[in-house]
This record gives sequence, C-alpha cells and structure tokens, in this order.
Amino acid sequence: MAIESRLLPCGLHTVGVPPTAEEAVATLVNIAALDRPEDDIEGIPSVIAASIGKDIKDVYRENDMGKLDAVELNTKITEAARASVKALVQQSTDRDGRVKEVKNLFDEMGGVFGSLFGAKKPWTQAIIDSGFPNVSEERLAPVFAYLEFCLKQVVANNELGGIMELLNGEFLNPAPGGDPIRNPDVLPTGRNMHALDPSAIPTTAAVEVSEAVVEKLLEKLKAESGEFPETIAFTLWGTDNIKTYGESLAQVLALAGVRPIADSLGRVNKVELIPLEELGRPRVDVVVSCSGVFRDLFINQMNLLDRGLKMAAEADEPEEMNFIRKHALAQAEELNVSLRDAACRVFSNSAGSYSANVGLAIENGGWEDEQQLQEQFLTRKGFAFNADKPGMMEAQADLFKSALKTVDVTFQNLDSSEISITDVSHYYDSDPTKVVAGLRDDKKKPSSFMADTTTANAQVRTLSETVRLDARTKLLNPKFYEGMLSTGYEGVREIQKRLRNTMGWSATAGEVDNFVFEDANDVFINDEEMQQRLLDTNPNAFRDMVTTFLEANGRGYWDTSDENIERLQQLYADVEDRIEGV
Repeated sequence: MAIESRLLPCGLHTVGVPPTAEEAVATLVNIAALDRPEDDIEGIPSVIAASIGKDIKDVYRENDMGKLDAVELNTKITEAARASVKALVQQSTDRDGRVKEVKNLFDEMGGVFGSLFGAKKPWTQAIIDSGFPNVSEERLAPVFAYLEFCLKQVVANNELGGIMELLNGEFLNPAPGGDPIRNPDVLPTGRNMHALDPSAIPTTAAVEVSEAVVEKLLEKLKAESGEFPETIAFTLWGTDNIKTYGESLAQVLALAGVRPIADSLGRVNKVELIPLEELGRPRVDVVVSCSGVFRDLFINQMNLLDRGLKMAAEADEPEEMNFIRKHALAQAEELNVSLRDAACRVFSNSAGSYSANVGLAIENGGWEDEQQLQEQFLTRKGFAFNADKPGMMEAQADLFKSALKTVDVTFQNLDSSEISITDVSHYYDSDPTKVVAGLRDDKKKPSSFMADTTTANAQVRTLSETVRLDARTKLLNPKFYEGMLSTGYEGVREIQKRLRNTMGWSATAGEVDNFVFEDANDVFINDEEMQQRLLDTNPNAFRDMVTTFLEANGRGYWDTSDENIERLQQLYADVEDRIEGV
C-alpha cells in the first residue's frame, strides 16, 4: 500500500499534452485524501470512515501500529476512494484514454432528475459497491465538487499558450508555486509562479502537522532505545518550506520546545518557550543545516530559530530535561566562549555559496574517499548564524563539529509528491550521517530517519526503509522505467541519474541495501534485451550506468559475483568502442 499510494512520473512530461485518465486519477486520489477545513471540505477517506462510525485518524494510527483489522480497513477505504475518483474521471475520459475536457457533473438539472429516480452519483455508487453502503452523498458533495474543479485545472491546456505569451513579451498571469497535492491552486501549469510571504511561516496548519510528525519520531526513537535522543541533526530546504509553509521549520521548534507566535497580521516574529510541564519531555537539542536558498529566503526565520534555541539554552532548567542547555554549557567550556555563542545551532554556507558540493563530486566521480566528502561538508556548511550578530554568516567550524559530535539522529523531510530522495542529489548532498559518525568519540553511526508527509497519513521511516521504498517505487518499478524509456534519450539519462543518486546515499549514509544494486543489475544489465534498448537509446547514459555499478562495487557498496563484474567490465569496453566509433 505504501508503494501504491506514491505518485511517480511515468515518463517525462510533454508540453501541451493532456494527462491520461490513469494519471488524472492518481493525482486526484492524493488531493482527495486531505481534509481541507479552511474550505469546509472533508477528504474522501474521512467521509468513508465516518460512515462506519470511525475517525480516519484513529484508523491511520492503528494501521501504523500494525493492527490487522485497521490495516485491512485502511486498505479497503483507500481502494474505495480510488474507485470513486475513477468513477468521476471516467465521465470525462475520451476514446484515447485522456481527459481533454471536463464535463460538468454538478449541474442542477442532472441533480433534480437523479434525486427523482433515487439514483446515486457514480462516485457514491462506487463507494457503496466497495462495501460502504451508508456513505453520505451529501457529505461527499463538497469534496467531489472540489475534485471536479481540480480536474479542470489539471487538464487545462495553458502551457503552449503561456510560452507564446512570454515569447511575445506579453503579461503572463501569476500563480502560487508549491506542491499541487497540498495546494491545487498552483494548477493549471503554464503560469508565472510566485512563492509566499516569508514572514508568515510557519503557519498554524504547518505547526499542527509538524507536531504530529515530531510526536511520531520521538515515539519511534523512544521505543527503540528506551530514552529520548539528546540531539537531532536537521536539514532545512528553501523550496520545501515554501511548499509546506514551514513544516520542517516548525518541527525544529517543536523538538526544542519552542512555540512560534504570530502577530495580528499573521507575521511570525516572536517565539516563546513551552513550559516543561506542558511539554512533558526533555527539550531536544538540534543542529540545523540550512540550504543556501533557505538562507537567502528565510533569514528572519533563521533569526527566530537562533533566538528560540538561545532562550532554551539560558533557561534555568535541569540539564536532564534540557539537552540544549546541557550541550551549550559543555561547549562554552570546551571552546572558551559565552553560553549564547555556544548555543548557536543554525548553520549554512557562507554568503553567496550553495550546497556542500558532495553531490557534484559523486556525480562526477571525482572523489578519493568518504573522508574527502565529509571534510567538504564540514568546510562548506560550517558557517553559523548568530542573532546577536545579524547580517553575517560567521565561520564556526569548531562549534559546528562540537555540536555534531552530540548528534544521535539525523533527520530530513520528504514533503512533496514531485521530488523524492533519488530524484535529485540535494538530499544526500546535505546528509551528515557519516560525518557525525566520524566526529563522535565512540565513532557510532547515528540513526537516520525521514518523515514522509506526501500523503494524508504522515509517516516516519528509517532512511534505509525510505531508500528501499523509493527504489521499489521508481528505479526497480517497470511502470517507471518503461515510462522513461518511452520518452527516449532523456528518459535513459533519468534512469541512470536515479541509480547514481542511490549510490550517493551509500557514500553519505551507508543505508542502501545490497539487493537494490543487485536487482538493478538484473533489470538493466543481465537482461540482454533491456541492455540493448538502453545502449541504442542513449549509449552515453548507459556507459555512465555501467560505470556506476562498477564504482559501487569498487567502493564496497555492492557485493556481487565475479561474473557480474566481468560482464560489466566487458560491457564498458564495448560501449566505449561504440561511442568512439571503433
């Protein structure tokens, strides 16, 4: 079910081509899963669960606990929701299996005739046929009216027109940027995107979601070790916080027991400590690595973070209930600095610099060993933000290393259905898992976790689980790689890119199972027909793929047979000859 619920690109997008009915259904199912209280819209799963006297949040919670009845019910609700959305989309599907024009299914005349004859709407009937006879058509009406609107937005042919308007120097209508599942108002495509008011994050909704994720993370960690972690290393991304209106930013504050305060205009410009009695647990220390884009866009939020963490460090609280204070006191003594300076926990690149360039080194193959990658990360990301010295990023390599030495857990967020951890190199580029292991006195590798808030039921998984899920969803999924192959030259490069990014996680975190490389080798190398398709379509990308497999083995990330290695070595020589025209 975790794989089924994930959206994946079935090939590259062609400008001006409407989606297939299957693609439209997949998008709308995810949109329909979310409750939107600000618009008085209940998600389809919520309405279905209510028809049997259940709260969908209880179903999700018991499903996550592995209770068999809840797992089966959650699967049944998900399948019913998918069937209902499919019934909606089918009304507008043409003979080619595409949705080019959306029929108005909520006209008054049709509603009158339907009610006279007692007929149910197609989507309601689909839910009833799926085993929920008491579902309320009245409660479903708002969400399906919204889905009809969203379907019109999804299929709107605005891209070519928008391009021509730009080329002609004409005005192009603005539209919000972000994730189309969380905020369908970003659709239709083909408009001029804008972001948001940086001073307004984190929003109240983002804080609520973040608190649920933090609760799940701490519950999981406490169940594993019997105690709360003392320090968690966090990565904050600019675009991700735009899409979620500051969810990951709010997670950092929640871990530290700091509450953001908005003014009457919705601007978040103050923070306050949550009393320990209300918090009910220790304040968890955090080491925050901000992307260069986050630094540029959200400098005021970095200021908020720093002020909140300094407040926690200066709070007169027992060290066993305030790990921020505990570590800041020790680091102040170790580095001979003030408590406030020792409490700096917000780091990024120097002004004008971006990324750790770890991803670039791995993509190019130009790195000697993991030590080089780790030193590169520490050098480029070791600039501290200090609210007491606004307007500058100060080189604080020793403080950065001292803070990272205390890290028990590394943590990142997946919060958009558009991008996952092997689609781009950014996620592993900023992952400090092996960096922390090298700095810790005991050389113990910290636990690594990722939150997945791309669906209504947010999940917290280990990094290795997330890599496995991503590999099965994309790299090893025939629907994904066949879709990419259907788009030709660039599609093969996309497949190779995900293989290379998967190896990147081996280099920075060591959380890729051997079977991922072994199965990928079986799919793309051992299958001679597939091998030939890749070679004929894009020999350069295929050569890079062969190189990645050989490099993964050579660096100790993939244990395989001598036969496989010999085949790859011969393949490399053959592809090289073909490219060179020998």
